[in-house]
Amino acid sequence: MRRAFVGVLVAMVVAGCAAAEQRWLGADERLTATGEVTEFTLPHAASSPTTIALATDGTVWFTQSNGNRIGRMSPDGIGLTEFDVPTAESSPRIIALGADGNMWFSEHLASQMGRITPNGAIAEFPLSSQDSQPRAIALGADGNIWIGMFAAGKIGRITPDGTITEFAIPTPASGPRALAAGPDGNVWFSEFHASKIGRITPDGVVTEFPLPRANSGPGDITAGADGNMWFVELNGTIDGRVVDGNRVGRITMQGQITEFPIPSVGGSPTNVAVGPDRNVWYTKGASLGRVTATGVIAEFPLGANARAVGLTAGSDRQPPARLVNRLWYADGNGNKIGYMSFE
Repeated sequence: MRRAFVGVLVAMVVAGCAAAEQRWLGADERLTATGEVTEFTLPHAASSPTTIALATDGTVWFTQSNGNRIGRMSPDGIGLTEFDVPTAESSPRIIALGADGNMWFSEHLASQMGRITPNGAIAEFPLSSQDSQPRAIALGADGNIWIGMFAAGKIGRITPDGTITEFAIPTPASGPRALAAGPDGNVWFSEFHASKIGRITPDGVVTEFPLPRANSGPGDITAGADGNMWFVELNGTIDGRVVDGNRVGRITMQGQITEFPIPSVGGSPTNVAVGPDRNVWYTKGASLGRVTATGVIAEFPLGANARAVGLTAGSDRQPPARLVNRLWYADGNGNKIGYMSFE
């Protein structure tokens, strides 16, 4: 079912004046964060916005895990439309633009992949492995969507027409939590339970790289502007496991790993993306964090009760070839979609 909301969502500019209009950046353009945050409150309470992706026309698409909906709105918050996922309580998690121009999303509790057209028509594709808990997805260099199947210990691949192939990871029960396309044409993924970073070729050949610590809890991962893969290490009790992360990691194409401790104590980093300044950014509680290519970290506060999760400037778990002048985030606690401005 489609739910359309006419007019502008409730918006609040946290600091400064109104932000510049959203635009795509040039290939070598690097902007600077202003610290100004604009937020749009969603109409349904406790819908739990989770991740965001930008269409080629700049339209903002996002998942609502608790609301079991996909949302779409213009960059200025006008014309919000929500689309109910056909399978009840499917918990849509990660959304990404596919090579076919449609948006694809994982249905975490339904063990399915979803595809939604620009007009809102949804198709669903069951995975072969039941109770596989698909989480992160990414568009690979081969034009297919790749899937991290957390509970099944597999990496999946789905073609634009819905053909699914599943690949087992050599380490059993490794918990593939997130994945991203790398500049080498392969897909890289985190193994939460095994404390490893994996790499899979388009043909399904897997290589694994152990992290320095056995309980580091690797989570979200993305390709950086420096040609390396960057990932966060979760912290605390996550999915029944106590992990000692609170770091941002970097892995080269050859598998060399460097870790950078996050200065703020407590809490856990959640998602990671390249920002309009071409630095790596992460979400952590009520803040957005920035990591330079040399590992220097700074954090920018959001609202006191915010819980920032999904993060994007347009290049969704891919090498950062398409970026806008805003860093979008989902606020699960505040039931908001927001962005930080850059100039």
